[in-house]
Amino acid sequence: MNDDIALTPLRLAILGLVAMTPQSGYDLKKVFDATPMGHFSSSPGAIYPALKGLEKLGWIRGRQEKPRSRRPRFVYTITERGDAVLRAELSKPVTREALIWHFDLVMLRFAFMDRLGRPAALQLLAQLRAESESYVRHLEQLRQELQGQMSPCGRLALEHGIQGFRGNARWAARAINELTEPVDERKVSR
Repeated sequence: MNDDIALTPLRLAILGLVAMTPQSGYDLKKVFDATPMGHFSSSPGAIYPALKGLEKLGWIRGRQEKPRSRRPRFVYTITERGDAVLRAELSKPVTREALIWHFDLVMLRFAFMDRLGRPAALQLLAQLRAESESYVRHLEQLRQELQGQMSPCGRLALEHGIQGFRGNARWAARAINELTEPVDERKVSR
């Protein structure tokens, strides 16, 4: 099975979370319920089949805790193969297509970039900034070419896109600055 096809957004979210710390299905559901990760699903009807699928692929391994309990609990850990798949996914470049159509996945990848270290996180941010700035220039050129031809709503929708991608570029620049600042233990977290 092709790893690219098998790595759905939900599976990526689960793989990243399990890589951070061993998790049960219930633990994952709580994370999805309480954080923006819920965007990828908090439904037990999706989480448990995704866990089984990841286990079948050999990317995670479940072990039963308290097997004599009325409600045995399975805790999942990432395998070497799963770690390799996760690292490969995190290492993918930020393309214009990903920026436009899968921005949520770009940010999901960024959320797990600690796995690869700060240089990789900075590289992803630099790519995100460059692609965002390039796309803003493209949209601004489009706005210029279509000036006078768009309806007011169409023009405003295009403006929204320009502002959104410009905001992505500003955020990436700020994140780069924050990640490259010398760590000062006396600073209070923001």
